[in-house]
Amino acid sequence: MDRLTSAARLMIVSDLDHTMVDHHDPENLSLLRFNALWEANYRDNSLLVFSTGRSPTLYKELRKEKPMLTPDSTIMSVGTEITYGNAMVPDDGWETFLNNKWDRKIVTEETSKFPELSLQSETEQRPHKVSFYVQKEKAQDIMRTLSKRLEERGLDVKIIYSGGMDLDILPQGAGKGQALAYLLKKLKSEGKLPNNTLACGDSGNDAELFSIPDVYGVMVANAQEELLQWHAANAKNNPKVIHASERCAAGIIQAIGHFNLGPSTSPRDVMDLSDCKMDNFVPAYEVVKFYLFFEKWRRGEIEHSEHYLSNLKAVCRPSGTFVHPSGIEKSLQECVASFRTCHGDKQGKQYRIWVDQVLPAQVGSDSWLVSFKKWELSGEDRRCCITTVLLSSKNKTVADGLTWTHVHQTWLHGAAASDSATWFY
Repeated sequence: MDRLTSAARLMIVSDLDHTMVDHHDPENLSLLRFNALWEANYRDNSLLVFSTGRSPTLYKELRKEKPMLTPDSTIMSVGTEITYGNAMVPDDGWETFLNNKWDRKIVTEETSKFPELSLQSETEQRPHKVSFYVQKEKAQDIMRTLSKRLEERGLDVKIIYSGGMDLDILPQGAGKGQALAYLLKKLKSEGKLPNNTLACGDSGNDAELFSIPDVYGVMVANAQEELLQWHAANAKNNPKVIHASERCAAGIIQAIGHFNLGPSTSPRDVMDLSDCKMDNFVPAYEVVKFYLFFEKWRRGEIEHSEHYLSNLKAVCRPSGTFVHPSGIEKSLQECVASFRTCHGDKQGKQYRIWVDQVLPAQVGSDSWLVSFKKWELSGEDRRCCITTVLLSSKNKTVADGLTWTHVHQTWLHGAAASDSATWFY
């Protein structure tokens, strides 16, 4: 969160399963559409927060399975854990706050008296969260009885039922909504309260997100019954909370447009990226646009055209260089020439490219150094390079686009290709 020195233009706080991530979409298209939109238009001056019921263990597993971006902050275990940055540094102040009137041992003792409660896996049992499965028809009665018993023993807890089967017991001060309120208060105290915040969810444990004052909310089209019932009872007349007509991440994109929070057309939805009209030079958009073109080229979704190849040559400086992650150095013009050999080589196959944490820094009056992670998925094989690109606007108009003058890549630890020859850019 310290990455920004002023207020974020937009902060998106999104649930993961069945909200940001669509488990019924094997191609992950809605997620990839969001990724391209975020990295091209928002990453540099906005904040991305994932708010999930998953424990850190299951959250990390999901990141290995799906083409997810790296968030600035992660709220996990139904709002009981807050971490920051790539290293997922925990917020000690939040942990201290949650200790008030909370005793995990007492919670365990009382819940053991309910045979209807079935403990979830060990990874989901956290310092400030005890989680069970329970049949839908028994949930409400158990929640009422259990809440009373824990109160009698001096605890102040919150019991959340979601997904038609999950029952979580947390400190009263915990939850996704309270964690978001804590983050907003923290940012405000630093003079960096976001200009706009959009909360996104699909299930009962997301309801609290929509109760925070001055926050926009979107329930995705596939929102579960319990969240729709909550909305009907509590927020039906709130114009700041909508029920999207699109599923998952596509619904988030729809909400950005509905509330006029910023650009809402993903570069993945632009048919001809060479026709993109920009008002000024946007280095992040240039990077996203290039790698989307490369993906479509290899998937054979655009024609093998001399027009495209000449356009590529025009945006690569004749003396420009590319340092392959293997350490081999080539000219950028050689790299463009190699495009002829790989057109359509991934046609009909599962092949996707996405970029993450695209952060440009202006290093001269007409030049930018852009750093990012470039991910490539080919079948079951996922590879990633830490990439830096030097872009220049010298002697160029906005219509021409920026000139690529140098590209340098190194393998991300644990994500190197087994055959470096298949890694083109």
